[in-house]
Amino acid sequence: MDLMSRLKEELKRREHRAYLDRKRARLKCPGFSIICSNCIGGVMYHDLGLEFLSPTVNLTISMPDLVKMAGDLRWYMDQPLVELDLDEPWPAARLGEGDSAVQINFLHYDTFQDALEKWEERKRKINYDRLVLMGMDRNCCDYETLRRFDRLPWPNKLVFTHVPYPEFSSACYVKGFEDQPELGTLTNFKPGFLRRRYLDAFDYVSFLNHLR
Repeated sequence: MDLMSRLKEELKRREHRAYLDRKRARLKCPGFSIICSNCIGGVMYHDLGLEFLSPTVNLTISMPDLVKMAGDLRWYMDQPLVELDLDEPWPAARLGEGDSAVQINFLHYDTFQDALEKWEERKRKINYDRLVLMGMDRNCCDYETLRRFDRLPWPNKLVFTHVPYPEFSSACYVKGFEDQPELGTLTNFKPGFLRRRYLDAFDYVSFLNHLR
């Protein structure tokens, strides 16, 4: 990398640090727990400089399973995490039995034991008085799943979608993925000089400052 390229990268890093500092200064009401279907909650916590008050960090849950789990969160958090023997490069587990079972995919953990320890540690930190539910229009998310998500009795919830759904009050349309069958990865950085995630198109600090 030549000198000019290095200078540009340093400017980008400095601008991004200042951008995150402004976000953190705007946040007035920390102490919330984000229950989500993928890494988006962990990225929010990280960018805002906050402790992870949720077990749904560094993992994925299908949208149908997230809706199922959110329908009785305390019960699911009381269930043991049971390792699954799947042909995947990451550990996986289930909560519940039979029709109630949901699958957790620990994409960013090396072993099930590592995932189990973090899951148990972080689920004890859940603030049930300040819960936020976040979903994605991906991972087996069809229209019926969106409808069921929207009807969940959570006052603080939103689902990011790749096309508008004005009929759902919880839907948050993110531009840029209209030609795709589902939402892209919102935690990725968009192309351009400024380091901005696709997620940054949504003012989630304002949303978090107005939790009910």
